[in-house]
Amino acid sequence: MTAKKATSIGLIAIVLWSAIVGLIRSVSEGLGAIGGAAMIYSLASLVLLLTLGFPKVKTFPRAYLITGSLLFVCYELCLSLSLGFASTGTQAIEVGMVNYLWPGMTILLSVIVTRQRCSLLIIPGMLVSIAGICLVLAGDRAFSFSEIAASVASNPLSYGLAFSGAAIWAIYCVVTKKIANGSNGITLFFILTALTLWVKFLAAPQPEMVFTLRVGVNLLLGAMAMGFGYAAWNIGILHGHVTLLATASYFIPVISAMLAAVMLNASLSVSFWQGAAMVSLGSLLCWWSTRQR
Repeated sequence: MTAKKATSIGLIAIVLWSAIVGLIRSVSEGLGAIGGAAMIYSLASLVLLLTLGFPKVKTFPRAYLITGSLLFVCYELCLSLSLGFASTGTQAIEVGMVNYLWPGMTILLSVIVTRQRCSLLIIPGMLVSIAGICLVLAGDRAFSFSEIAASVASNPLSYGLAFSGAAIWAIYCVVTKKIANGSNGITLFFILTALTLWVKFLAAPQPEMVFTLRVGVNLLLGAMAMGFGYAAWNIGILHGHVTLLATASYFIPVISAMLAAVMLNASLSVSFWQGAAMVSLGSLLCWWSTRQR
């Protein structure tokens, strides 16, 4: 496979991942937050089994098998349930934006834990990302910390899960890079996530699942976006232009908001788009700080 073709496949993964916020929210509106997530991850696991196959678990380092699976499952639960428990489609998009703090967090944690070299550009990068999230949470109201606090207080569970997910994914990225030893347990991790969601679904009364054509289509699209997204990304990273893919990935927050706004028929304020752009810019600055001599 040529590098150009592999890079194109990697870019497709970015588009697929960008659609996940809107798709998860759409499915949860019909099947419930937990039931919808369980269905998506179950089908996504099937997609990964067909594309990547089941990994040779016996060859995994024990630390990666235990720590990696625990962190991955916790992150996916935070992501999917934060979107599912959002009060409205617009709030789900805001919650998804909070989750996109993870790129900057990952780089900051990498600098602290692994002593990765970086320039002082990382400081304004993090500040720009945080300021962008503040703009997103302020919405179309005047920017103030009281308005931001009011937005978070309106649904602390969703916002709390999204922020926790961002922190957990940052830890996952830094830790697994050191302990994976080249192993790829993504298929196993998806299966464990699906099983965990089904256990939670059966452990307590859940709202009735209402299947409609729209929910069914979004369910299939969500599963394919997750499954094929990871498979395509692996191809891009292994055989494509890594720097181009890394740069493009930092624009996922903006692309994701655009797709989710269309899928959820949500009207987003000018300040939201400014905030989304700042989140992407801040993450890009953090990444660039590690490339400076």
